[in-house]
Amino acid sequence: MNSRRKVAVVIGTRPEAIKMAPLVLALRKHADKLETITILTAQHRKMADDVLALFGIVPDHDLDIMTHGQSLFQTTARLITRLQEVYVREKPDMVLVQGDTTTTFVGALAAHYLRIPVGHVEAGLRTRDKHNPFPEEMNRRITSCLADLHFPPTDTARDALLAEGVDPATVHVTGNTVIDALFHVLGRKTDQDALLPDGPDPDRRWIVVTSHRRENWGPPLESICEALLELRDKYDDVEVVYPVHPNPRVRETTDILLKGKERITLIEPLDYLRFVHLMNAAHLLITDSGGVQEEAPSLGKPVLVIRRKTERPEAVTAGTVKLVGTEQADIVREASALLDSDSAYQKMTRRHNPYGDGRACPRIVQSILSGWNLEG
Repeated sequence: MNSRRKVAVVIGTRPEAIKMAPLVLALRKHADKLETITILTAQHRKMADDVLALFGIVPDHDLDIMTHGQSLFQTTARLITRLQEVYVREKPDMVLVQGDTTTTFVGALAAHYLRIPVGHVEAGLRTRDKHNPFPEEMNRRITSCLADLHFPPTDTARDALLAEGVDPATVHVTGNTVIDALFHVLGRKTDQDALLPDGPDPDRRWIVVTSHRRENWGPPLESICEALLELRDKYDDVEVVYPVHPNPRVRETTDILLKGKERITLIEPLDYLRFVHLMNAAHLLITDSGGVQEEAPSLGKPVLVIRRKTERPEAVTAGTVKLVGTEQADIVREASALLDSDSAYQKMTRRHNPYGDGRACPRIVQSILSGWNLEG
């Protein structure tokens, strides 16, 4: 009789691919006890493909659910019907989802409808404002209600789950799998020319920017762009490097305000290997990305978060991340403080990462094996 258990890992976006890829590799190390299948919804098509290729992962199922201009309603509808088909065919013993995307929420919901246990990686993050970030805050809250196993990255995330009445026996603090991914990729070298062959002057201080969140579309992103222009004008030795998200709502703003401007380098999104090395080459990071908030402390890079709230308060408490909002004056003031003062800059570059030691994936796998009495 085959005693192996089948684990289905559901991946939709680039961040999910980054954070789940090392977990897939960790699960595969126990092939005698676990059969691991990967399901790619392709909520991010090329960006997720590139990450999985970097880690040598070929999805067992590629649902390719996105169409041009697809709404949240259409995405949700297509996801639940396609995932039902795969779950019914594969009959997994557990479904693992990650984070807070539409793929995460629907992946958990479809499993629940079929009475398949759900494990939630990166559980317990909260802003307690259902519209910030939107729709992610409610995606992760609902996923917590559906999950049978919870893998919060930090004690703060664990405490949020316990405060909501989650059974403590189902909660396992692991660290964040993004640090596992970061360490995996940092071992692969890339030179400066390969990083940005037609890019900015390497002798300048690079401000690396990412912004894509739905709540920052429109006037907030305009304010962010104006702040970048002001910083460019204020400091002759600064260059802004901005990998621009492909969403048309983002690009229509950045193209109007930043394209063609001196010392503002707009580039296509980088594959994960090059983006990690771009972060490592940066002087300062300005972002609304969750992953960057988690990764940068391990690189000793200060991060200014262009959001009103963050569900990742640990790095703010540690002093390596500062929440600055989206107002032009606030961004310029906080960035200037770091560009003007070596002591202020050094204070934020302490290499203390509250999100883990790069061993989150083995801890998650061990929890799953222990739950099925398969360890040893």
